[in-house]
Amino acid sequence: MEIRSKIWLEINGEPVFGSGRQNLLTAIDKYGSINRAAKEMNISYRKAFSYIQAMEDRLGISLVERKTGGSHGGGATLTGKAKIFLEKYELLEKGLNEFVDKKFGQVFKNIK
Repeated sequence: MEIRSKIWLEINGEPVFGSGRQNLLTAIDKYGSINRAAKEMNISYRKAFSYIQAMEDRLGISLVERKTGGSHGGGATLTGKAKIFLEKYELLEKGLNEFVDKKFGQVFKNIK
């Protein structure tokens, strides 16, 4: 038996960040493109872009620097604040998972 948990962040009841949006930002960082990140996640560019806009609006910070296309193509990179935010979220997620795993072990230790 294993335990699974999921965390996300909200502001005024509106979702701001969770594993899906974490994966989106990570993919943008990896591929340097919102479009490519969206394709890798099997979502539309429009949906990916709306997630980015919602995160930026609700957090009040810029997360992705966009470059429009042209002869050399466009691209996207994460801002320094986005990278720091990702690091902090990953620390929070790791800490919560460690706590949940420990508590699960204590509560269910005698059940087989």
